[in-house]
Amino acid sequence: MPAMQTLSAPLPPAGSLDLSHLYQHCLFRSDAQVDSHDQVARELSDHDLRWRHGAVDTAMYKAGMRRMEMFVLRYGAEVEVRPRPFQSFALVHLSLRGGAEIEADGVRVSIPQGRTALIAPRKSIRMWWERGSEQFILKVPHSLLRECDASSPGELNLPSAALMSTPHEGPWRSLVQSLVHTTALPSGSQAHGVWVDHFERNVALFLRTHSGMGADPSNSPVTRSPHQAISISESSAYARLDAMEAYMRRRLAAPLALVDLAQAAGVSIRTLTMLCQRHRGASPMELLRAMRLDAVRAHLQSDANASVTTCALEYGFGHLGRFSAYYRERFGELPSETSLRKH
Repeated sequence: MPAMQTLSAPLPPAGSLDLSHLYQHCLFRSDAQVDSHDQVARELSDHDLRWRHGAVDTAMYKAGMRRMEMFVLRYGAEVEVRPRPFQSFALVHLSLRGGAEIEADGVRVSIPQGRTALIAPRKSIRMWWERGSEQFILKVPHSLLRECDASSPGELNLPSAALMSTPHEGPWRSLVQSLVHTTALPSGSQAHGVWVDHFERNVALFLRTHSGMGADPSNSPVTRSPHQAISISESSAYARLDAMEAYMRRRLAAPLALVDLAQAAGVSIRTLTMLCQRHRGASPMELLRAMRLDAVRAHLQSDANASVTTCALEYGFGHLGRFSAYYRERFGELPSETSLRKH
């Protein structure tokens, strides 16, 4: 496992938020896919993590209050994340750099840089993070959200996904800034604890009031992404792509042709190519190559005695020169450099 380290604070994020105190508390930084998955799952929610384009450069920062926790998270690469539905908390995402897209219980919300969304799925959730995306994440317990509404303390009817309305973004960012500053204060006295409890309740009340419920009609709380809301045919497309990718994972070391992938997805070659380009940004064979490269890298990182040549051949790369070029393009280094670092 890569060594834990504290990093120097990055440049100020979008909107001039001062998160320097949060950036002083680095939980981990890693260029390993498996380690990145395990560390994030431990803090937020168990999930399936699929790496797309770009090199892995995961970093996670964390600070806690009394009942809330705040994080800054980046993956470096473009990723697709499929967490289990949250059972006891909601998440608030403020996009610091790049953008993200959330599909929760069939509702899709785009979070451009500088915008905020509340996420409280009950059945299903899927996220897409742009390459280089960095997100401020606030983890808010359901119990606290219930307590903050005296009119219905036992009920919690949050939207599955909702973009905060534009007029409320400014006050919300001010709350976030105060929240970060609060974590930097000495916490020894009882009075401090009472004050922090009061502050957390105010933040929760703001979220119950302004996170999308009752937002102004000029800015709908549920915002369609550039791809528009998912239709029945698109939902079927995701299922077919999932079937294809599961087939790939089971046969990474086997010779596969485009016709094999199309049969696994249950569509024609032309339709599969269109779906992959539309929803994955790559051809089917490019996706297969990326998956095989990821498998080679994971093998080299986990086995100090692994041979680069043997790994390449095992996962279907017969031309070692092209394999090295593909590997360097995807990960920014040669496979031999990955192997040497492990040693």
